Amino acid sequence: MAIRLPTAAKHILRRSALTANRKSTSSLDVPKGFFPVYVGELSEKKRFLVPVSFLNQPLFQDLLSKAEEEFGYDHPMGGVTIPCHEDVFLDVTSRLH
Repeated sequence: MAIRLPTAAKHILRRSALTANRKSTSSLDVPKGFFPVYVGELSEKKRFLVPVSFLNQPLFQDLLSKAEEEFGYDHPMGGVTIPCHEDVFLDVTSRLH
């Protein structure tokens, strides 16, 4: 079953995919108004760029709470790591606009 994403979500995720394909993941790769998150379980994590405005959204705050429960404030990837399946993350972020 395919997940249909709104145009804005597709743009955000496309931008993230372009950045994720680069070898360098320094802070210079993150456009103003976005922050990187790593999504996935175990060693299969994918990097996404998320708009800062998502921080005010209750659904996204739930994901951050799960990240805090699992990792505390020590995120092994160097950025916020959200411990959920990629499809769940895409579903949640597609609802935030």
